[in-house]
Amino acid sequence: MSYHFGFLVETMVSVLLLLTILYCVRLNKQLRLLKADEQSLRATISELVTATEIADRAISGLKLTMHEGGQALSDRLARGDALAAELERHLEAGNQLLARLMRIAGVTRPPADPPAIQNANAVAAAAQAFANRTRSRLNGRAA
Repeated sequence: MSYHFGFLVETMVSVLLLLTILYCVRLNKQLRLLKADEQSLRATISELVTATEIADRAISGLKLTMHEGGQALSDRLARGDALAAELERHLEAGNQLLARLMRIAGVTRPPADPPAIQNANAVAAAAQAFANRTRSRLNGRAA
């Protein structure tokens, strides 16, 4: 009987040892898959870092372009203001000259603004209004 009992114990140990070996083989396969996933995850992270760096450089370029565009627009706006002021001075000088010529010519009653002067004044007023709107938009963006 002890012979059968020893054989039974040896058989049970063999079966348990076989199950342990099979479990270790399965675990080894899962570890290999996990290592492969780790490598692909590292590659994905590397690509993401590269894409982020490219996006940062693009954003920096856009900011620089926006700053240069804002500066150019501000310069043009200042030049437009100067031209509008100069045009206003010329219109005033023209009106004064017209008034003197009318006094010299002896015209007793000056005409109400001729159409050409009205159009020039309207253009000057429109240019000044446009410059003011553009300046307010620029000041609103800069804030």
